[in-house]
Amino acid sequence: MSRRFDAGYYVSEGVRSIFTHGFMSFAAVCMIVACLLIMGSFTLLAVNLDSMLGDLENKNEMVVFVDDSLTVVEARALQPALAAVDNVSELSFVTKEAALKEFKAKRENSALLADLPDDTLRDRYYVRVVDIERMAETQAALEQVEGVGKGNVRAAIEIADGFVLVRNIATGVAMALVGVLLVVSLFIIANTIKLATFYRREEIAIMKMCGATNGFIEWPFVVEGLILGLSGALIAFFAQWGLYQMVAKLAIQGNGLSLVTMLSYSSMSGTILAVFCAVGAVIGVGGSLVAIRKFLQV
Repeated sequence: MSRRFDAGYYVSEGVRSIFTHGFMSFAAVCMIVACLLIMGSFTLLAVNLDSMLGDLENKNEMVVFVDDSLTVVEARALQPALAAVDNVSELSFVTKEAALKEFKAKRENSALLADLPDDTLRDRYYVRVVDIERMAETQAALEQVEGVGKGNVRAAIEIADGFVLVRNIATGVAMALVGVLLVVSLFIIANTIKLATFYRREEIAIMKMCGATNGFIEWPFVVEGLILGLSGALIAFFAQWGLYQMVAKLAIQGNGLSLVTMLSYSSMSGTILAVFCAVGAVIGVGGSLVAIRKFLQV
C-alpha cells in the first residue's frame, strides 16, 4: 500500500475532507480567526505603546537650571560635564534672556510681563534622554554636576513611569494571551480533525494493515490542517485591518491634544500577514499531527 510521495493526491484528499466535514471545518476556521484577532489586537496595542514610548523619549525633555552665581560663560562650560552623564542623548543651552523671551511668547498677556528684568529666570539646559525608564537615575546624576545642585533638575518622571507601566502591562498581557490562545487553538483544531479522523478510523486501520506508512496516512490530514490554518489567517488579516482602521479613526477623532499616535497598518501589513500565516499554519498542522497520532496506533 505504500507509494511514492504524491502531492496531488494528498491535497485532493485534504480538500475533500474539509468539505466532507464542512460545519466542523467552518467552526475551526472561525475559531482560528477569533484567536488571531485577539492575539493580533493585543500585540498591535503593545507595538503602538512601544512606538509612543519611543516618541515620548524623543520629545521628553529634562530642564537643568544652572546656579545663579555662574556667569553665562561658566554656565556654557558645564555642557561637557552634563553631556558625559550616562543616558543623556542631547542637550541645548538657553540663556536667561532667551528663556524669558520664550516664556513671554507663550503667554497671551505678554504685555503685562514687559517690565520683568532680563535676569528673572535662570540659564538652563534642555536635556533629552536615551531611555525614559531611567529618568530618575539620570535626574539624580545631573544634580551631582557642580554648578547645578540638588533640586535644580525638573523632569516629568511620574508621567514617564506611568507610560512605561502601561506599556509593560500591555506587553505582558499580550504575550500571555498569545501563549494561552495558541494552546487553545491547537486544542480546538486537534479535536476538529480528530472528529473527522474518528469516522475514518476503520479506513486508517485497513490502510495500516495493508502496509501504508504513517506518512501516507498523515499527509492528507496535514494538508487539511494547513488549509484551515491559512484560511483563518487570511480572513483574520483583513478583519484585523478593518478593525485597526476603525480604532485608528476613533482615536484621531477623540485625540484633540494629539497624545495618542498610531502606526499605519499598511506599514506593518507585510509582517502581520507573515506572522498570521505562520501561526495559522502551525496551529493547523500541529493540531492535525496531534489528532492523527492516536489513530495510527494500530
